[in-house]
Amino acid sequence: MVKTLIRFYYLRYRNLILYGIIGGISASVDFGIYTLLCKYGVNYQIANLISVHCGIFCSFLLNRSYNFRIKDRVLLRFLSFYIIGLSGWLLSAALLHVMVSIKSLDEIFAKLLSIVVVAISQFLLNKFITFKKSKS
Repeated sequence: MVKTLIRFYYLRYRNLILYGIIGGISASVDFGIYTLLCKYGVNYQIANLISVHCGIFCSFLLNRSYNFRIKDRVLLRFLSFYIIGLSGWLLSAALLHVMVSIKSLDEIFAKLLSIVVVAISQFLLNKFITFKKSKS
């Protein structure tokens, strides 16, 4: 009974579950690099730009291979993923600006909050745009 229920929900929400796991890995890469750069005196916005790019590349490779398992049109899908990732970076940069420069929150804590907001928006955009199954 419980096993059947778990299987049902896993199959129904597989993409979301794996996206969450992969997102956690990618967000850890992003956050780790950001924290390291900030600790060494790099401006929080520059650290964010660098760390987000590392997270984008990590996330694309893992989602393409393990989550959505779609291997056709790699360059086109990467460009779509990258553009969506850049929109996430812009959202993250804006959130960080408000939280750090205007509200005076700690830059590390602000990054954690921004990751949550960006991750939700990225999942929706990538599921329905980047990794949408081809009609062929």
